[in-house]
Amino acid sequence: MRRALPVALAIALLAAGGYAAWRTYRSANDAPAWRLAKVERGSLAQVVSASGTLQAVTTVLVGSQISGQIKDLLVDFNSPVKAGQLLARIDPETYELKVRQAQADLEAARTARLQRDSDVAAQRSQLLRARIAHEDARRDLERKESLLQKAFISAAERDKAQFTERGAAEAVRTAEAQVRSAEAQVANAAAIVKQREAALASTRNDLAKTAITAPVDGVVISRQVDAGQTVAASLNTPTLFTIAQDLARMQVAVSIDETDIGKIRPEQRATFTVDAFPGRNFEGRVDQIRKAAQTVQNVVTYTVIVATPNPDLRLVPGMTANVRIVSDSRDNALKVPNAALRWRPAGTAARTEAAAPSQGTGGPPGGGDAQARRQRLVDELKLDAAQTARVDEIFAEQRSRFAELRELPEADRRQRGERMRAEARQKINAILNADQQKRYAEIVAAETGRATTGTGRVHTIADGQPKEVTIRTGLSDGNATEVVSGPLAEGEEVIVGTQLPAAAAPRASAGPRLPF
Repeated sequence: MRRALPVALAIALLAAGGYAAWRTYRSANDAPAWRLAKVERGSLAQVVSASGTLQAVTTVLVGSQISGQIKDLLVDFNSPVKAGQLLARIDPETYELKVRQAQADLEAARTARLQRDSDVAAQRSQLLRARIAHEDARRDLERKESLLQKAFISAAERDKAQFTERGAAEAVRTAEAQVRSAEAQVANAAAIVKQREAALASTRNDLAKTAITAPVDGVVISRQVDAGQTVAASLNTPTLFTIAQDLARMQVAVSIDETDIGKIRPEQRATFTVDAFPGRNFEGRVDQIRKAAQTVQNVVTYTVIVATPNPDLRLVPGMTANVRIVSDSRDNALKVPNAALRWRPAGTAARTEAAAPSQGTGGPPGGGDAQARRQRLVDELKLDAAQTARVDEIFAEQRSRFAELRELPEADRRQRGERMRAEARQKINAILNADQQKRYAEIVAAETGRATTGTGRVHTIADGQPKEVTIRTGLSDGNATEVVSGPLAEGEEVIVGTQLPAAAAPRASAGPRLPF
């Protein structure tokens, strides 16, 4: 018994020491460990991402202004052509017959004009004879008047000479009218000749149009006809060929959302990729910002033209390009991760839950990113009960709308999602007072990185506890944000997250990311 007592005491001491060590180890493991990131210097670029379609700078549609059957087809897809080169020929037989008919009509009109010219000459001869006769009658009347005064002739003879002179004068006037009529017929015949000449020129023009030629130098990228096919040019000009003028220079027509169009300016640098060449980036420049808006399913977009060289002719029209336009950039900027701007100590959310234990059934799904965002709004903006209920309604509405986007293509989903986030921000901003709106703008700037300047908060570690640091933020590329001013220095560590034990780690939310 005396020997067993020391052994029992030793065993008890070992057990107590082991239990204390286990409790210390468990407490150390249960304590959260901060995930840290360093404040660094480097380049920042704010980009606008969108999709577009490659196309030639100048694309010419070659059509036919006349109808007929394609007799000869001289080019095919991808055929290089020169300006004026013959591409195809429509059967010219019908138009040759029309030309010969118009030539015959012109010859007949010219013959008729010669006949009218002869008629004018004859009428002028008749007028000359009438004038001679009238002159003879006038002189005879003068002689008779002189003889009557000398009483050599009777008054009857004088009267007869007078009547003859009047008849001759009237014959002159009749001949003059006939000359004018003949001259008018000559003018009409001349007009008919011009009409026939115009008709002949028109038929010759139609005959020339049976030869379809290339208007510019380029490459045939599309052909819509085959030999023997009949072309019907009635109300609309049918397109026979599509010619890309110069494939060594291409352009991308990019659809930019209205929320991003204010960031785009001419000569901005752009890069893009195409599915045909994965892993290869192509360079370009913003060439044109078209002001014509396009609205599709309540989404307003603007077309931006990005010019790009294509010396090796790898890019072809119609390819889908994923474009990134650099709207702004910084060199050697002091930057922090965006996760540091979003992170808040866990106690903040706990205090919020204690202050507002009931959030209503219309809020976003709890336990996820959306729940944390909702709680941050309530806590930092100090929302009252009515504002909180309205925010819950907005989050619920957005959650259902985001669920509808899952089946859309990535580009459309991104554009519509951004539009829905902007609408949600506007609705939330409308229910806030002036002070809340100012703070809300800072939150949005820190979360989205869309504001060029704003205020943000990060946390460093001081004495083993998070310490809040207020900074002035600038440009953001979506992953990091520029530090314009503040107490942060290069190499200093900031908190970007919390590492919890596996047993205490929260389950990831499957709900969609909801905006502020």
